[in-house]
Amino acid sequence: MTTSESAATPDTDGTGPVVRTASGAVRGLRERGLSVFRGIPFARPPVGEDRFRAPRPPHPWDGVREAYAFGTPPPQETGFLGRTAQLPAPKDDDWLTVNVWTPDPDPAAGRPVMVWIYGGAFKLGHAGQPGYDAQHLAREGDVVVVTLNYRVGMEGFALWADAPANRGLLDQVAALQWVQENIAAFGGAPDQVTVFGESAGAGSVAALLAMDRARGLFRRAVAQSVPGTFFSADLARDLAAALAAEAGREPTAADLATVAPQRLTEAGAALGTKMARYTDRWGQVAPTTVPFAPVVDGEILPRTPWQALASGAARDIDLLVGHNRDEYRLFMVMAGLQDKITEELASATLRLYAPGGEAGELAYRSAFPDATAEQLFERVQTDWLFAMPSLRLAEAQHTGGGRAHVYELAWPAPGSDGEFGACHALDIPLLFGTYGADLGALLFPGGRPTPQAERLTSFFRRAWTTFARTGDPGWPAHDPHSRLVQVLDAEPQVAPYPGERTRLIWEGYDFTPSRLLR
Repeated sequence: MTTSESAATPDTDGTGPVVRTASGAVRGLRERGLSVFRGIPFARPPVGEDRFRAPRPPHPWDGVREAYAFGTPPPQETGFLGRTAQLPAPKDDDWLTVNVWTPDPDPAAGRPVMVWIYGGAFKLGHAGQPGYDAQHLAREGDVVVVTLNYRVGMEGFALWADAPANRGLLDQVAALQWVQENIAAFGGAPDQVTVFGESAGAGSVAALLAMDRARGLFRRAVAQSVPGTFFSADLARDLAAALAAEAGREPTAADLATVAPQRLTEAGAALGTKMARYTDRWGQVAPTTVPFAPVVDGEILPRTPWQALASGAARDIDLLVGHNRDEYRLFMVMAGLQDKITEELASATLRLYAPGGEAGELAYRSAFPDATAEQLFERVQTDWLFAMPSLRLAEAQHTGGGRAHVYELAWPAPGSDGEFGACHALDIPLLFGTYGADLGALLFPGGRPTPQAERLTSFFRRAWTTFARTGDPGWPAHDPHSRLVQVLDAEPQVAPYPGERTRLIWEGYDFTPSRLLR
C-alpha cells in the first residue's frame, strides 16, 4: 500500500496494511497518510515464571494479529506531581509491546528509524500516552517512528538479590533487537536507527550508550534532559530492602513474585513519600522521592554513561543532547513552592546539591549575586538533576573521540502567564506537536500553540529528523573551546553555551553513581 492510498479515517474492516514479523503477521490501520501498527509484542509477558527476569522472545502466533490498539501499560504509580493519571484498563499481560508509524510499509523504502523511549522517573509512563502520538513526526519528517513499553518501578528497576539488574533497560535492548529484525518490513532501515528519549528516557538512552548489550543496535542517539541520578549497587540494594519492606516482603524476586504488581506500585509510592527523612542515609537522592534509577551493577551497566563515553565507548555513535533552561521550575510550580522558599531552605539545598557543599553555596551566591532564594533553590536543582549531566555527556563524548551536538531550550511555556518558564518536559509537546496532551495541557492554555510554539515545533521536528537521517541537526558540533550550542528560543540561534556561570561551578565534577552514605 502506498501513501497515495491513504484514508482520512482509520480502516477497521480488515483491509488495513499487513506486515509479517518474525513472530507472525500483523494488520495495522491507515491513518491520515500513514500506516500505523499498535501493540505488537516484542517479548513475552513478564509474568509468572518470567516475572523479574530478562525479557524473552515473544510467543509466535498463527494467522494475522490485529495491531489496532496500544498494549497494556506496565504496572506503575498513577500519581505524578500531584496529578492522578488515568491508565487504560489492563486487557492482558502484554506489557512489552511496540508501536510503529510508517509512511509506507514497503521493504524497499529504507527510511530512517526513530525509536522513542518515554520518561517518567523510571516509575511511570507508557508508549500509549497521547503526548507521544508520533504521527506528525513520521509524516512531516518522512521517517519510521517506533515507540515501546518497558518495565518501570519495582518490576523494572528495583535491585533484587536473585534477579538481573536494570530489567527495564534490558526490555529496551529487546525492543531494539526487535527493530533490527523486523523494521525493514515496515519500510525502515535497520542500519539507520536513532534512539531518542526525554528525562528517564534520556537517562535510558545514555545508559544504552554505555551498555555492551546495546552495541550495534542503533547508529544515533538523542538525549533530552539527561538525569544525573544513577545508583551504585549498595544504594540500590538498600532502597530495594526498603521497597520490599513496604510490601511486607523480603527483597528477593522469589518472595515478591507472588505479590500483585499493583500492590508493588503502591509500596513504591509509599516509600517515595518517606524518602526525604533519610537524607543522612541516601544523600542527594532522598529529597527526589524517586527510589528508582539505572544501577551501575558492573554487568548489565558496567559504568556510568559519562565514564563510558569519555573512554570512547560511543565514539562511533552520533549524539544530540541538551536540556531546558528552567528544568526544575515544573516541579516547583506543581508542588506550589513559589514564594515559599526561605533563605534557610535555599542554603540547605545549595549545600546538598552544589559541588563542595558550603563552598558550592558560596560559588552559586557569588556567580548569581542578585538571585533570590527561590531562584537559587531552582537553579542548583536544575543544574544537578538535568543541565550539567546533559552538558557533561556531550563533553565526555568529545573526550572519547566522538561528536555531540548540544542545545538548550530557553523559550518559556505560555501556560500560567509564563510561570513555568522553559521547564522540564516542555520539549515533548513542542517536538511531537501534542500541545493539549499530558503535561502539554498545562503548558499551553487550551491546548493551543502560539505562533512562536509552532515555529519552534517546526525547528525541533526538522532538526531531529535531519539528525536521524544525516547525523547533523544543522548546527556545529560541541567542542571545549567555542562551546557552541543551539539556543531554542523565539528566535533560535547558535551561541556560546548560555549557562557559563553554572558550567564553571561544576567544572571538574564527576557524575559518579549515587552511593549509600551509612
